[in-house]
Amino acid sequence: MLEKYFSAPKTLRRLRSGISGPYIDAFADDLERDGYAWASAVRYLRAAAHLGCFVQRRGGVLADIDCSTLHAFVGHLRRCRCPHFRRAKIAFHARFGVKLFHQRLVGCGICSSESVRDENADPALVTAFLDWFQTHRGAKLPTLRLYARGAAELLQALGDDVGQWTAHAVRNFLLRRASQCGSPTTQKLITSLRAFLRYLNFRGESRDDLALAIPAVAHWRLAKLPRCLSSEEVNRLIVACDGSDPGRLRDRAIVLLLVRLGLRAGDVAQLRLKDIDWNRGTLQVIGKGRFQVRLPLPQDVGDAILRYLERRPKISGTDYVFIRSIAPYRPFTSGDGVSSVVKHALQRARVEVPDKGAHLLRHTAATEMLRNGVPLEQAGLVLRHRSIDMTAYYAKADVALLKQIAQPWPEVNR
Repeated sequence: MLEKYFSAPKTLRRLRSGISGPYIDAFADDLERDGYAWASAVRYLRAAAHLGCFVQRRGGVLADIDCSTLHAFVGHLRRCRCPHFRRAKIAFHARFGVKLFHQRLVGCGICSSESVRDENADPALVTAFLDWFQTHRGAKLPTLRLYARGAAELLQALGDDVGQWTAHAVRNFLLRRASQCGSPTTQKLITSLRAFLRYLNFRGESRDDLALAIPAVAHWRLAKLPRCLSSEEVNRLIVACDGSDPGRLRDRAIVLLLVRLGLRAGDVAQLRLKDIDWNRGTLQVIGKGRFQVRLPLPQDVGDAILRYLERRPKISGTDYVFIRSIAPYRPFTSGDGVSSVVKHALQRARVEVPDKGAHLLRHTAATEMLRNGVPLEQAGLVLRHRSIDMTAYYAKADVALLKQIAQPWPEVNR
């Protein structure tokens, strides 16, 4: 109810008047249900009323609201002189508030779902490619975004008539893009373009297998040591997650999962309650390519997850283990949220490392297993590597042991 956030009768009458008024109370209930802070909810409710006033002055109705209307409203905020709305203090929050209110209207059937269509949506051919890739390869959202970017750039550069593409044009496109970006970005672009071109050949869209025209870029995967944390840094990182509030309990459980089992960020984000077998002390993980494996659940990791579940915000309709610690309370949409948790934990622990994502802890877990004498094959099973060569990347990480067997160069002794 609106009375939870406003008490003045004059303010309540004003918010419930206008074209937004009939839906303001339901919007307030949604904000309370999703766990928004009182101050944020107040701003969003004012923004919803402001949007109704803006649309009504233009002679429209709520059903007319679409992305262009929201864009025009944002422009209105910069020069707003509407009474009862303080432009300087609500502009940032109003943009997000009207977006939430619009989603509410779409959910009620007031606005058409077509009104939320992304103006920058991928071309139809790219969309079909992503659907196929997700269905047959089980790719996650971050991977799909990466592949969509490369495919869309290629379509924009060479045109929509795929049948007219040539190997020379495809190769020149890649070389031109490679000159504009660094080696890691180029390597990702090569991977995405090859997958897209193989898909086109599979569908019969292209005359030749144009994936063969994509050149390889020299990259020596084993030329560098894997970046990982020391045992002392790992302890500091875990201590930085101490606390009794749900956010810290969640962070501790996530960090322990990553550093003890070497899970990927996406594995943690997609972890469900049904994946944990408490009686047997195991954890089922579905990784890349929908590859399933059941891993042992260490005691400290299980204890951390249980403590978090006891204090986790109560939400219905989901069985995901980890959810956001700020409103709206919902599961992570991808592994990016898990990497953000690790990044902030590293900052609290004051651990300075070049890489601050969740994969740093996967490297750390792999390196620790090998340092403690775990055979390469068993470490590969825990990490779910399909090739032992990938696990061998960590075998050279024990620098102290390598120093004992390293032979001096003759030039150094001179």
